[in-house]
Amino acid sequence: MSDLSNAILKKKFPTNFIWGVATAAFQIEGGGESDGKGPSIWDRFCEQPGAIADKSNGLIACNHFNNWRDDIQIISELGVNAYRMSISWPRVQPKGQGDWNSKGLDFYDRIIDTLLEKNIAASVTFNHWDLPDALQQMGGWANRETVHRFVDYAQTVARRLGDRVHSFTTHNEPWVIAQLGHETGIFAPGIKHRGVAAQVSHHLLLSHGLALQALRAERQAAKLGIVLNLAPMHSATESKEDLQKTKLEDGRLLRWYMDPLFKGHYPTDVLEFLGHDAPQIEPADMVHIQQPLDFLGVNYYSRSVVSASDSWDVQKSKLPLTDMQWEIYPEGLTELLLRLHRDYSLPAIYITENGAAFKDELVNGVVRDENRIQYLQQHITAISKAMDQGVPVEAYMVWSLMDNFEWASGYEKRFGIVHVDYTTQKRTLKDSALWYQQFLRQSTCKAGSGILKTPEPLVIAQES
Repeated sequence: MSDLSNAILKKKFPTNFIWGVATAAFQIEGGGESDGKGPSIWDRFCEQPGAIADKSNGLIACNHFNNWRDDIQIISELGVNAYRMSISWPRVQPKGQGDWNSKGLDFYDRIIDTLLEKNIAASVTFNHWDLPDALQQMGGWANRETVHRFVDYAQTVARRLGDRVHSFTTHNEPWVIAQLGHETGIFAPGIKHRGVAAQVSHHLLLSHGLALQALRAERQAAKLGIVLNLAPMHSATESKEDLQKTKLEDGRLLRWYMDPLFKGHYPTDVLEFLGHDAPQIEPADMVHIQQPLDFLGVNYYSRSVVSASDSWDVQKSKLPLTDMQWEIYPEGLTELLLRLHRDYSLPAIYITENGAAFKDELVNGVVRDENRIQYLQQHITAISKAMDQGVPVEAYMVWSLMDNFEWASGYEKRFGIVHVDYTTQKRTLKDSALWYQQFLRQSTCKAGSGILKTPEPLVIAQES
């Protein structure tokens, strides 16, 4: 794509559009048990033999715990107007209940203040998977009591940071927590039980709804929402079996979360599929879950192809693949957004994660990741096509700011637009970071003014 076409693409977005980069606490912070941090379920999961591909852990990660000032300077130099980050629950409340860790809260205070100094809006996630291990020992998300502990945690963090935060996300990708963490067991806490997974998914949604009610009761000024990982489901063939399986998998990934949030009920076909494994639901739960959202966060990486016989092999795909062996399918993002717009009454949509892992190599101080540049261009274009058809997309955030601990893959997969040398902790901007920086500098013509303007900083709502 030429510089001219980059400029044309940029002009398709309003001047107040949110452009950002994203990270998660456990993936970048490190810091071990520094300053009173407690262990999370991911700390414990990393100790299980065979759980992490390269046998690594998050004790050091990108050492953001010590390098956060330099990392924020990188974010500032990219030219974004927003940074999506998460709070480590066990860093601010080591046991998930009871005493609070003032040093942990101070750590995030400093980060938020520094972001504001640089005119970068903070988009803060309460739960990006690192539940305090002490709560897991009491049943974790399968225990309804954890719902209330989460509400207390969200309230306390919001009281501390909310006057300087642009938006709060309750949970990142509850499907991953439930399915990968509690049904297949390939993510923390490593449980393999379909019924437990279903109950966990319900408790996550319930805690989301109750937290939103609690924050709004305190007149929290930040925008409030949740982030879901979503994808269009495509049938491997037109056979009856494949089509039926595709509808079910769409229900389990998308409708299981979207329907309660926007329609107040779970999809009937998925409840029938679960049978005795369906979650226990108390009378007022669905009302609590269906709270108005200021935004819906959507994480998109690729489509899903479904085969009833599991005979479809991505290796035979005619599409290019990322290092995660995910198809590069940008048109799926347009398809997904249009489908959400058609089936649900949507608030603002934030694309909270989008990016790709490739086998990046640092050669003579440079990372030539043209494949990632093309990926980002294609998906930003896909968003603009959806916006042209009325989808209310207001934000796009690249996953990820920098290479990091990629969960069960350890440090083997690199999603960052900034390269990290895990031995020296040196950061190097990849070509994709330089492209994003240049793209964000493209002038945008304000309609009717004849004046060229760069993306505007976001206005942070102050406590009333």
